[in-house]
Amino acid sequence: MRAAVLHAAHDVRFEERPEPKIVHPTDAIIRISATCVCGSDLWPYRGVQPVTEPSPMGHEYCGVVEEVGREVKSIKPGQFVIGSFFASDNTCPICRSGYQSSCQHAEFVGGAQAPMLRVPLADGTLVATHGVPSAEMVPSLLATSDVLGTGWFAADAANVKPGKTVAVVGDGAVGLLGVLAAKQMGAERIIAVSRHEARQKLARRFGASDVVTERGDEGIARIKDMTGGLGADCVLECVGTQESMKQAIGSARKGGYVSYVGVPHGVQLDGQSLFFAHVHLHGGPAPVRRFLPKLIELVLNGKIDPGRVFDLTLPLAQVAEGYRAMDERRAIKTLLQP
Repeated sequence: MRAAVLHAAHDVRFEERPEPKIVHPTDAIIRISATCVCGSDLWPYRGVQPVTEPSPMGHEYCGVVEEVGREVKSIKPGQFVIGSFFASDNTCPICRSGYQSSCQHAEFVGGAQAPMLRVPLADGTLVATHGVPSAEMVPSLLATSDVLGTGWFAADAANVKPGKTVAVVGDGAVGLLGVLAAKQMGAERIIAVSRHEARQKLARRFGASDVVTERGDEGIARIKDMTGGLGADCVLECVGTQESMKQAIGSARKGGYVSYVGVPHGVQLDGQSLFFAHVHLHGGPAPVRRFLPKLIELVLNGKIDPGRVFDLTLPLAQVAEGYRAMDERRAIKTLLQP
């Protein structure tokens, strides 16, 4: 098969790779219906995260099961499934507490920008739908695999509840779906931090009531001014830079909650500043598997349409253009069709 492989910064190739095979009896092989480029893929693509050898890319996926290992019980060939970027057994103490991305047997699921994919720990990782969904449903179901699941975790970790004021730092796909999640959780006011008109429009469509264009100290001052000098009850940090984390913490009211789901690069926290900020901090790799059943149900029932975050659709063979478009901010998120 031909699949996406990152060789060096800005060098994504669509090249021959061996088809995946069952390695462990708990594996499943799925035929990909749709995959996409993640914002976190841009870190190695831009050279911020070193690329030391050719790396198969992609970790967001949905598709139809082709084959399962002899120990797989609940997942069967022919089912349409969605899974997380971390395989998990969904039975260990960490999984049972809701943190499947830190499962005691966790394994990163990579190489999804391809026609076929091996998924370890299939019973614990994959969630099947009732029947094969329509083509129109696939983009939104794909979103549940990571970007919506991560945005949902951001809102959950920031303690978003009905009546709360929420600020979302970051207007990438995760931040935009963090807005959607906060709206679904009943937030009364949602402030999106964005300088880009197309992203501002989508944020409002997903439920943002206000948009702040300022960043850094100016952004903090603006959000505090909008909240009577207090700051937001809940702040979602969806970027992963020093500036975004500082703005998120500074935008929260005393006793407020800050979640962080952007993969951190160069982020350092000053202990004394954090001490006096008096905020709750919680985040990390999103335990998408915890939320998958609920998110899939919301999509299939027409309650949410997270697939709108995909504003560029390309055949998988044009994956390099998908990366370029996101890197140059010509696209929010690229959907790839094998």
